[in-house]
Amino acid sequence: MSTSTTASVSTHILDTSVGRPAEAVAVHLSARAGHDGDWQPLGGSATDADGRCKDLPALPEGTTHVRLDFDTETYFAKKQAAAQQDAPALRDSENSRPVFFPEVTITFAVVPGEHYHVPLLLNPFGYSVYRGS
Repeated sequence: MSTSTTASVSTHILDTSVGRPAEAVAVHLSARAGHDGDWQPLGGSATDADGRCKDLPALPEGTTHVRLDFDTETYFAKKQAAAQQDAPALRDSENSRPVFFPEVTITFAVVPGEHYHVPLLLNPFGYSVYRGS
């Protein structure tokens, strides 16, 4: 939860290729103070069964910019492996190509006292983000 001197961040991911939450996606949080400040890694989490990260670290006082890094390559590789197990004929098909976006990095500005919910809509060949509520 944010205080009057800090901001707070939450996120969730929806895999739009299947219309379901994206579970077990690693998410890393970094912050900086000022446009030219150095990025400070704060830690991370992974999405739950509902595609949400409910336990991202708190932002330090003075944070002006936040960066969320999503490990999409591992998520899609696990999905692909599960699909191949169910349908071995897919192993040699075009479905075995590398992930187009192996990671998604979102950077945004924050102000103290505000909460920022940043949903990621994800599919194998594109993504979209927005400031949620």
